[in-house]
Amino acid sequence: MKFADLHLHTIFSDGTYTPEQLVSESIKAGLSAIAVADHDTVGGITPATEAAKGRGIEVLPAIELSAEYAGREVHILGYLIDQSNGVLLEKLSFLKQNRVQRIYKIIAKLENMGISLKPEAVFELARSGTVGRLHVARALVKEGLAADFSEVFQKYIGDRCPAYELGFKFTPRQAIDLIKQARGIPVLAHPYTVNDDGMLEEIVGCGIMGLEIYYPEHSQSLQNFYLDFAKRHNLLATGGSDCHGEAKSEIKIGSIKVPYPLIEKLKAAR
Repeated sequence: MKFADLHLHTIFSDGTYTPEQLVSESIKAGLSAIAVADHDTVGGITPATEAAKGRGIEVLPAIELSAEYAGREVHILGYLIDQSNGVLLEKLSFLKQNRVQRIYKIIAKLENMGISLKPEAVFELARSGTVGRLHVARALVKEGLAADFSEVFQKYIGDRCPAYELGFKFTPRQAIDLIKQARGIPVLAHPYTVNDDGMLEEIVGCGIMGLEIYYPEHSQSLQNFYLDFAKRHNLLATGGSDCHGEAKSEIKIGSIKVPYPLIEKLKAAR
């Protein structure tokens, strides 16, 4: 039986593996397929695809878009997207600029709290990828301004914390429509974060085509609930580790994996 991890990040967003390292580590983990699903960027897909050639592993083009609904952050995965789609690339360019502006605002709020962090320290970690809060956390720890990521998010930049800054977010429908525009399959990422059956129903009404059922935070009973929900709503089932490399070192590539036939169902639905 072949297996896949359909939720992986690279240095093109907030992961620590290069696309080439991600492919090598995935091969070591015994995987036959992976999805590179970076936040708001498709930059890691082509390097990973090139690195995988002739090595017995398939790379699925994917993305993870951030949306907001009823005051909650919702992530929408897009599988098998056309990464050269002009509308998609235009929106991603806007998102990248917005993320940079958000970092400056977070740093200003930290300064008001007596924590002096240079923007360059954050952007150096992000390199040419999409920059986010995890890069701020890594910079604060690296500069000795915080003990660990947990402290940073709990005290400073987590939701509703003093240095939190809300960036641009799509509505779920906008994110879903953008993925479909790029000929992709929109899937609700880690649905446990929604934690509201009514909201889940409403997101399904926005045109979602699948649920990320197999996920590190999902217990067996929760998986069973989502499997039943997906069956009742004719939704696809996916899953993945959401590995970020050393940024979240407790989550390993392939720690959550799904049988390859789930990929075949994704392809058939495209």
